Amino acid sequence: MAAVFGMDDRAVVIAGGGPTGLMLAGELALAGVDVVIVERRESQELVGSRALGLHARTIEVLDQRGIAERFLAEGYTAQVAGFAGVKLDIGDFPTRHPYGLALVQKHTERILADWVEELGVPILRGCVVTGFVQDEAGVEVALDDGRVLRAQYLVGCDGGRSVVRKAAGIAFAGWDPTISHLIAQVEMAGEPQWGFHNDAIGKHAISRLTADGPVGVMLTEPDVGEKDEPTLDDLRKGLIRVYGTDFGVHSPTSISRFTDMSRQAERYREGRVLLAGDAAHIHYPVGGHGLNLGVQDAVNLGWKLAQVVKGVSPAELLDSYHAERYPVAARVLTETMASVAISRTDERSRALRELVAEMLGLEQARKYMAGRMSELDICYDFGEGHPLLGRRMPDIEVMTAEGPLRVFTLLHRARPVLLDLGGLDGFDATPWAERVQVVAARFEGDWELPVIGTVAAPGSVLVRPDGHVAWVGRSPAGLSEALTRWFGR
Repeated sequence: MAAVFGMDDRAVVIAGGGPTGLMLAGELALAGVDVVIVERRESQELVGSRALGLHARTIEVLDQRGIAERFLAEGYTAQVAGFAGVKLDIGDFPTRHPYGLALVQKHTERILADWVEELGVPILRGCVVTGFVQDEAGVEVALDDGRVLRAQYLVGCDGGRSVVRKAAGIAFAGWDPTISHLIAQVEMAGEPQWGFHNDAIGKHAISRLTADGPVGVMLTEPDVGEKDEPTLDDLRKGLIRVYGTDFGVHSPTSISRFTDMSRQAERYREGRVLLAGDAAHIHYPVGGHGLNLGVQDAVNLGWKLAQVVKGVSPAELLDSYHAERYPVAARVLTETMASVAISRTDERSRALRELVAEMLGLEQARKYMAGRMSELDICYDFGEGHPLLGRRMPDIEVMTAEGPLRVFTLLHRARPVLLDLGGLDGFDATPWAERVQVVAARFEGDWELPVIGTVAAPGSVLVRPDGHVAWVGRSPAGLSEALTRWFGR
C-alpha cells in the first residue's frame, strides 16, 4: 500500500465502534489526541440485547469521567454480582456505587456514542478495516471501500473474530466450546412458559426484558460444534424439543448463537497495533463481564497511548497495558469456565453447586467472591507497599482550600492527580506541573477498601487517569521515580 498523507492522517485509528472502541475514543479525545473510529454498522443501532448491564467498578470508571449519571438515569440499580447462580450482595461495600446497573447494551452504546460525539470524535460508518501494514513510523490501515488511513497506532476493538488480531498474527489460544445456546428476541402468538426451565440438556428460559418489549428466548442446544447462522426454523424446533410447542413464535428481531468458547490473545500489543475488548478475550457471558472488561481495557490503555502519541512517554509504557489487563481477563475466563462446570444439570454438578452456595454464604467468602465479580478488588502488581498501591482510588471527599471535593471529580478530564495529604513537604513537582494535577487536601477518617477493609491512612497518593493508585507515601521517597515511570521525565 502506498502511504497516503493529508486528510486521512490520524494519530490513532480504532477498528470497531462498540462499547470498547467508543470508550477508548473518548479517553483519547480527552487527552487531545486525533482519533477516528471505523465502524461497520451504518448507525449506532444495535439489534438484540447482548450485554445486560454494568458492574460496580465500571460505574465508578464512568463516574471518574463525570458521565455515570447519564447511565444511571436510564437503567435501574440492582444487586447483579453472582457466581454459579448464587447472588452476592455488595450493598455493604465501601463505594458510592454498591450495586450493578441493569441497562441493555444498545442503550449503553448510545450514551457512549453521544459522549464521544460531544468530544468531536469522527466515526467512519459503513466500512471495516480489512488489513494493515506497519513500519517504524506508523501504520497504514486499509478499509474495504478502498481508502487507506495513515496512523501512528491502530487499536483492534473489532470483536471476537477480530480482523486486526488475525492480521497482526496474534494467537487466540484457549478452549473450544462445550455448551451451545440459541438466543432470540421474537413475538409469540401463544402464552409461553415464563421463567427458567431445566432438563437433561441444560437450562432454558423465556422472558420479557420490558413490559411491552419482545419475548426473549434462550435455549440450550443438544449438540455443540460449528454451525450455520441459526434461523427461525431452528428456534421453532428447539422450542418444540424443550417445551413440546413453539408457542406460535414469529417476527424475530434477532436470532443468534453463543457458546462457552474461551480464548485470549497471546499478547495485547504487536508493535503499533493493540487489542482491546472482545478482540483480546472472549468467554461465556455468565457473570456479565464482557462489556465491563472492554470498557476497563479502554480506560487502562487510553491515557498510556495518548502519552506515547504525544511524546510524553516512551512506547514501552504500552507494555504495561498487557501486563496489567491480561491477568484480569485471564481470571474472568477461569471464573466463567468454573461457573459452566458447576452449573451443569447432572446430579454431581448439582451437589457441587449446593456446596459452593453454602460456602459463599460465609461472610469472608461472600466478600471475596463479590469483590471479584463486581471487579472492585482489581489490583495491578506495582510491587510491595501500602495496600492501596495498584488498587482503585476510593472516591473520598477531601477538604481543599476551595472547599470539599470528591476525588473522582479530579479525574473528569482523564488527568493524573497527586493528592498531597500532608506527606510532601519539600517536594518539588514543578517538572510535572503541566501533566499532573497537584492538590493539597485534608481527609479525616478511615480509609476502607472492598474485601480488604480498613487500611492505614496514607500520607499522599499519586492517582493515574484510570483511577488506580501508582504511589503511596508519608514522605516523598520514591515519588520522583513513580512520576517518571508513569508520566514521563
